[in-house]
Amino acid sequence: MRIVKEAEERKNEILDVAERLFGSKGFDNTSTNDILNEIGIARGTLYYHFKSKEDILDAMIDRTIGRLAAGARSLANQQELPVLQRLAMMIQALNISGEWGDKLMEQLHKPQNALMHQKMQDRLLAEMNPLLTALIEEGIAQGICRTDYPAEVAEMTFLYANTAFDGLMEYSEAERRRKAEAFIYNVERLLEMEKGSLRETMLGLF
Repeated sequence: MRIVKEAEERKNEILDVAERLFGSKGFDNTSTNDILNEIGIARGTLYYHFKSKEDILDAMIDRTIGRLAAGARSLANQQELPVLQRLAMMIQALNISGEWGDKLMEQLHKPQNALMHQKMQDRLLAEMNPLLTALIEEGIAQGICRTDYPAEVAEMTFLYANTAFDGLMEYSEAERRRKAEAFIYNVERLLEMEKGSLRETMLGLF
């Protein structure tokens, strides 16, 4: 008997399967036929929800970034926590490997999946930068840090954190610690903070 599913449920099922296949086979090596065969639906059903494989990728990224952004906003809004603690937690939340898993992150780093990786980075920056900027501005208002370029500092912090700590477990313990200490040191300098201000709060996150 044919199973009829609600549109949103079917759409999410397609995205779930595509996410798993993209993670195991790679974006370029996954065809729409692979997705169709995995789910057992007609091509017309797939194209009712998505125009192309690239459209599936965009929707998958939107869904993933939406989850991350919701979690980040929740962290940023915890006013009972000190602003530096929220900033540290936000930076940790920039790591997308926990959301997509190690297999998909491995695929993202392959040259043939550069488009997928770039789209993830661009969307994540667009969502996270305003949140990081707001926390930096809150710190400025409290006299904790100072900069004339809060949005630009937020962007540089995001780009470095998301690049340097992406796949951090590949490093040795000594390399990982040095990268973390260098990152903290440079964020403190960008925000004209007293040396060591972020060390206790952030060092244990990496």
